[in-house]
Amino acid sequence: MAVILGDGAASAGATRLNEVGRFVREGDRWSSVGGRQRQPRVAFSPMDRSTTILATVAAVAVSASVLEGLVLSWLRPGSYDWRATGSSLLITVGRRLTDLLPLSIALPGGQWLYEHRLWTPDLSAWWGLALLFLGLEFCYYGFHRANHRIRWFWATHAVHHSPNQMNLSAAYRLGWTGKLTFSLVFFLPLCGLGFPPQAILVAFGLNLLYQFWIHTTWMPRLGPLEWVLNTPSAHRVHHAANLEYLDANYGGVLIVFDRLFGTYVPERADLPCRYGLVKPLQTHNPITIVFHQWIALARDLAGAGNAREVLGHLFGPPGWAPHGPGETTEAMRARATGATAGRGR
Repeated sequence: MAVILGDGAASAGATRLNEVGRFVREGDRWSSVGGRQRQPRVAFSPMDRSTTILATVAAVAVSASVLEGLVLSWLRPGSYDWRATGSSLLITVGRRLTDLLPLSIALPGGQWLYEHRLWTPDLSAWWGLALLFLGLEFCYYGFHRANHRIRWFWATHAVHHSPNQMNLSAAYRLGWTGKLTFSLVFFLPLCGLGFPPQAILVAFGLNLLYQFWIHTTWMPRLGPLEWVLNTPSAHRVHHAANLEYLDANYGGVLIVFDRLFGTYVPERADLPCRYGLVKPLQTHNPITIVFHQWIALARDLAGAGNAREVLGHLFGPPGWAPHGPGETTEAMRARATGATAGRGR
């Protein structure tokens, strides 16, 4: 996603800083002492810094994923799916086009809520940053859980879960339609609580950046950290398509909200993770990967017989069906439990 790093530009108009006549205006600095004026120093704008940091992060992420692929291919020749990595790269390039969409679409109403905020946390103090971190983690949990439990959001998020291998390249395989589905509305309460929309998006970007390294299969469980952090082990479960692992471990940096709300599932040594979608997507075509869920949703909507069915297809869980139990997680688990009980008789 596009991350806007702060609002470092100084306020418009010259501002006297001290008696010797130093001024700051629009991000450029002029100094005058004893009537002599120096040339302005060129300063990078916040957008320049954002672009530079994004480019650096992207280069590091891609390099790390390629290095991982080379090492895994050397250790187990033929085991690494390079075509899937290529698809992820192409999807990432396409996703950059969505950065052109304005912030008002990504976070609708955010600026209005901020202008009518309840208070103003001090983000220059540690406690202000800590509140932003914890608040964003809580909202991210709701956002991520909704991405899995509401089909309208899942149509975008399924792109991220489509790789049939778990590796670093899966981390940057993200859908193109997130801004258009208004999925970031889950972060709007933070605007009303006094956090600037730009700061929220920065924190959200850092949250996603943390999650890059946990898309691995070769890193073991991390002991006591498993109680607090979203680790590679916890995230392997999240990406698994096994019925026992579905709809679990939604946390970003922390795993504590999963433990509080009953969605934490530990990785089991006796149950290896199978990655990808419940119905695996066997294609490397980026367009198909990005839009396959939207095409299926459009097909279901075209066949809907009434408003209830339309709403069910849009806002019910993935696999919802107007007649019968469908293929939701709950329905599949109920059938599996019934089959197991039947075999036990």
